[in-house]
Amino acid sequence: MTEIPIREPDLVMRLARLGSLHQSRLSFMRILTRRMAREGWRFEQTCFEIDDRGIGHAVYTAHTPDRAYSLIAFAHDLPAEKRSDRVIAEAWDATFTLFDGIPDAEDIDRLARNIPLQEAGRVTSTELSVSRANRSVRLWEHVVSRLSAGQQPARDQIDAVGYLMRTTAVYGSGKLGAADREMIAERPEFSVPFQVEMLSVFLTRWFVIDLVQHMAHCRAAERGATAATLEPAIARSIGIGNSTGLGMAPFLLNHPVLFHNWIAARETALSRVRSIAQATPDEVSRFRTLFDRARILVDMWHSDHPVQVAKLSALHNDTNLIASYLQRISLSAPYAWDALYNWAEETLSLEGQEWIVSLMLEPYGTLVDDLAQTMSADNTATFRIAGAMRIEDLRTLLRHIYAWAIDIDWTDPANRARAWYVSEEKLEPRLGERFEEPIEEYEQPLAPGRDAAALHAALRHWPDDAPVAEFLLRHPEHRHIVRRTQIVGRAPYAEIRDNTISGAVMPIDMLRCKLAFFGATQFDPRSDRWVRICMYRNAPLPKDLSRDTADLWVYPDLKDTMA
Repeated sequence: MTEIPIREPDLVMRLARLGSLHQSRLSFMRILTRRMAREGWRFEQTCFEIDDRGIGHAVYTAHTPDRAYSLIAFAHDLPAEKRSDRVIAEAWDATFTLFDGIPDAEDIDRLARNIPLQEAGRVTSTELSVSRANRSVRLWEHVVSRLSAGQQPARDQIDAVGYLMRTTAVYGSGKLGAADREMIAERPEFSVPFQVEMLSVFLTRWFVIDLVQHMAHCRAAERGATAATLEPAIARSIGIGNSTGLGMAPFLLNHPVLFHNWIAARETALSRVRSIAQATPDEVSRFRTLFDRARILVDMWHSDHPVQVAKLSALHNDTNLIASYLQRISLSAPYAWDALYNWAEETLSLEGQEWIVSLMLEPYGTLVDDLAQTMSADNTATFRIAGAMRIEDLRTLLRHIYAWAIDIDWTDPANRARAWYVSEEKLEPRLGERFEEPIEEYEQPLAPGRDAAALHAALRHWPDDAPVAEFLLRHPEHRHIVRRTQIVGRAPYAEIRDNTISGAVMPIDMLRCKLAFFGATQFDPRSDRWVRICMYRNAPLPKDLSRDTADLWVYPDLKDTMA
């Protein structure tokens, strides 16, 4: 068997490609739903005290083999003028916390005074995440109106939006006083990154479906009528939206080892599939079926942003090219997956290339799913600077990793037009115009390319055999980029190989990359700095979760779309 090597970081770690990634078997939502089904998690709604105005609270509990986790949801009657996707919002249609265990009345009372306030409230280590969501007003009203009139909502309106509520933040890992990651990282159910947040959203979707049904029943009851019950297929087609802005973008830069592990898992999975000498008939059949289902997902994806409109146009063309290619060749031929990948790289747009990469992994759960356990990271040891390293070796690393940056003219204002800083109001990352705003003195170290080029220049006259520690004693301003270079030397996918402060940088590429690992679909940029997505669309609701439904739910069923 020929082992196909993993792709080079210089190819993979460019922003344009990272901003074209898609969900896959190794996305965190699908990892969670597979685990929940495999381990037989049990789910129950233990409380639903919400009045006819939509005000109150509900509790949804997930029972794992060893523990219980409860989503506590607070529903509010939010005036339209207060509804905003901005992080600076102060009121929401619903607020949530994922509670470690099963809350008692005292817990509910304490959290009712704090969770609706979000950043202004206080939580404790028994809370694992804090989140909030707003209604998609047009679709929410449509669904309530139709159900209350005894009718089902129009499927085309559901498909056009995809969600009834969208979260504007799901905070975990110690935010606002919630439990630190270290407190729960050893629990098997949370060993994969972001499983707390994915569980919170999974349960939030259940609550939202219940809430819209409740509001429809209340409206019908006012007329002495009976509301229709949302059809299961329509309920499954409704996901949870999300609005994500710049606050998420620096995460990939600030967690280099973790980022490397995500990319390395995906690239290793691709290498394993490309190295398969011959696909079985069942594997070929599954791929072809999922190709047809995935094309439906592309057809359902809409955006008004010019960048995404162009990428979607290219992706539609790519799917047609792939369909033609699959008619001409046999996937049972020797090394057909490697041939498909090589053809895609030569023929398709970046969007299409990464779409087919994700699809190629689908028939091979037994071959690639184990990589999920490699995606976490303990950064402690990797952040220690190796002071004994020789200057010659550091130079070699710099030239290998940052050749693209060393060649940039950093005196050109266009190449350093932006600056990352933290807003005083919300303590959230922001990207400003360096030469138009007084922000440079507050700049965060989120321009590794520029800093690597500066380090390379500073080392020019240092002797090859001098230790790095001696250099840093004289130039401590370079400590952070020396550390980063050494990290990337051990974790080659840890660094984005592009200028993150260029006037042309698109922060949505970083957002898209991270959200694809979450498992998001239907990326819809609203500017170059924030994007809307959909999560868990077509996923089974807890009562329907089984080994048969737990994995390929992201792809619409052919029979559902023909109904």
